[in-house]
Amino acid sequence: MPNITFEVLSGDAIEQCRELCNELMAFQKSKATRCPENFNSMNFDTRMKKSHECALESQTVVVKDNGVPVGYVFSTIDLVDAGDKAAFPDWAPASENSLGFYPDWVKVPQKIGCLSNLYLRDQYRSMGLGSKLFEMTMEWLESFADVNLIFVYISNGNEDALQFYLNHGFTFSHNVFGGFITAAYKLSI
Repeated sequence: MPNITFEVLSGDAIEQCRELCNELMAFQKSKATRCPENFNSMNFDTRMKKSHECALESQTVVVKDNGVPVGYVFSTIDLVDAGDKAAFPDWAPASENSLGFYPDWVKVPQKIGCLSNLYLRDQYRSMGLGSKLFEMTMEWLESFADVNLIFVYISNGNEDALQFYLNHGFTFSHNVFGGFITAAYKLSI
């Protein structure tokens, strides 16, 4: 019988999510219908750790079974400016007239929340743990009075994840980097 616990991590404790984050990147690559090879350079160090170090604020919640990490959610608060709207990371596929992370309607500068990663190992996906992780991170993101906009970015081919977020109050925003990623948003009031 599982002994499920949730733990909010701080500082270097996010290292506990290294293997899970790398599994998430491999999972996203396996689902991708557009440029799956771009996931080859994505891992804990290049994505989660880098985002954690650069964010104004971040939160990581890990779910454990008998003390072993089996899933996590990672979220950030960032100050987005005009340069961020035009940012095009090295891993993004080249595409003419491609929108980046933020559409034209987003006013900058402003603080924006981002639900960056939510991942559970297969055998834990039908236990309601993903919803619990989602609720915990949304509570944290919505606790910032100066954050009125939250984004989530879903890798191409991961229709189940997109549907999960749409079912939980997010709205489709735009396709990022020519459809490599789908962006959805939620207003936090």
